[in-house]
Amino acid sequence: MTTTPSEAGPRTRPGGLPWPALLALSTAVFITSLTETLPAGVLPRMADSLDVGPGAAGQSVTVYAAGTALTAIPLAGATASVPRKPLLLGAMAVFLVANTLTAAAPGYAVLLAARFLAGVAAGLAWAILAGYARRIAPAGSEGRAIAVAMTGIPVALSLGVPAGTLIGEQVGWRAAFGAVSLATLAVLGWIGASVPAVGRPAEGPGGDRPGLRRTLAVPGVAAVMATVALFVLGHTVVYAYVAPYLRHAGLGPETDAVLLVFGAASLLSIWGVGRLVDRRPRALMLAGAALFTLATAALAVTGAHPVVWAAAVLWGLGWGGAPTLLQTAAGRAAGRHGAAAADTAQAALVTLWNAAMALGGVVGGLLLDRSGAGAVAATAAVLGAAALLVVAGGRRHAFPGA
Repeated sequence: MTTTPSEAGPRTRPGGLPWPALLALSTAVFITSLTETLPAGVLPRMADSLDVGPGAAGQSVTVYAAGTALTAIPLAGATASVPRKPLLLGAMAVFLVANTLTAAAPGYAVLLAARFLAGVAAGLAWAILAGYARRIAPAGSEGRAIAVAMTGIPVALSLGVPAGTLIGEQVGWRAAFGAVSLATLAVLGWIGASVPAVGRPAEGPGGDRPGLRRTLAVPGVAAVMATVALFVLGHTVVYAYVAPYLRHAGLGPETDAVLLVFGAASLLSIWGVGRLVDRRPRALMLAGAALFTLATAALAVTGAHPVVWAAAVLWGLGWGGAPTLLQTAAGRAAGRHGAAAADTAQAALVTLWNAAMALGGVVGGLLLDRSGAGAVAATAAVLGAAALLVVAGGRRHAFPGA
């Protein structure tokens, strides 16, 4: 397997994790995750402002995910020879433009176009972020490095979305997206100053770059992808419409507080996953899928306020570490055939992740309009149970014990 000098240096450097660089990557993850999920907290106000229903406003999540799903693999292939740092900076610059357009959108069509553009930027960023963190980490700490980078997801959920929801309630949903644009400006400077440059990923054992079909044929990779599709679909079905669910349960005014509890539990989850991902990946993935299934089943059965608060905690604990666990599993399974195969698997994961999000937005909206909030949570629970079964069956290659 060949490497570029910029790849080999960071991976063999002695010492601890490169914290400034990893935290910059984590903040980039924060921006992408916040851009993706912010509509969940401001959905009712967005719908009222644009004079559309909650289900139509929820399609702002769908088109974002569609933009990512349609472009992640093609962009990963087209940019395979481009150095990673300028590529990441370019993707974040597109986020700046897309969120600014979202904040200024005069109508529903422009909003959807801006959200699609943001999704395209996410497809490019997510295809390289986990691999970037892995390459700048010391050997043996790759899982921890990915966990640090992925901390941006629960931070976005625990702090970013509640803060955006509060801004949306006090000032307006457009101001919330404008604040994301300002944060993106700061992230661009931070990445430029602290993240080391790395070259293109190493090729496979035969000096080639394996395609998607060959990568999916690697033992364990397909099972990881199936888990991604099921788990993310279940999560999105309920998360994209959490505000209408909470309003139905009589907790509409507490939406920001419930999201804060969910996000805090997610932070605790990713902290635990970060400490154990290199030693207990299977047990952690099983626990995450089980907790998510239990939480959404409880939401389907009753909207009683104590149950909703408890379910938010269990949901956060089950979901928070999932991105780290799934990306680590994909990288390990495909990485047996080289870093290029691992990056191809990462692009496939991003595509499936966002295809599941797009489908989740559509399915959740249909369920909400036709069957009510309880059906949304019940569907999420069924999908979570299916993901749990796939994880349990992937003992040998997809989700091994260590």
